[in-house]
Amino acid sequence: MTSQRYRATVVKRPKGLVVVPVPFDPDETWGAKAEHHVRGTINGMDVRAAIESIGDGEFGVRIGPAWREPCGIGPGDVVDVVLEPEGPQRGDLSADIAHALEANPLAGEFFDSLATFYRTGYLRWIDATKRSPERRAERIAETVSLLEQGVKQRPR
Repeated sequence: MTSQRYRATVVKRPKGLVVVPVPFDPDETWGAKAEHHVRGTINGMDVRAAIESIGDGEFGVRIGPAWREPCGIGPGDVVDVVLEPEGPQRGDLSADIAHALEANPLAGEFFDSLATFYRTGYLRWIDATKRSPERRAERIAETVSLLEQGVKQRPR
């Protein structure tokens, strides 16, 4: 997935929210998802966030005071931004997992919306069975079933 580089002016939104606008539609750039978790930098400072709709077909990354204050960034400031999707994406998955998620669009959509922590958890659990193809297939099926039910993390 390609990173996006741009300059933006930090804006203050209603209810005191401070947002760095995103000048592109993340669904068009990175593929349709319920939520786009991203990583990158704002003025050279590392950031992890989710791109949110800020109304009227516009998107942005909300930045809180705990992150902003040490960086000295506030409304009206022009910032350099680099963003890219965070964590494993569909194109990064092994063929068997990708096929299973494609075969169940509801599970695939839910997987895509999960934060990296949860996606990685499922993938590590499946990958722990590389020497046992039967068990791997069972875990993939169980993962798809859990994702279809909207379960973020498999029960232990």
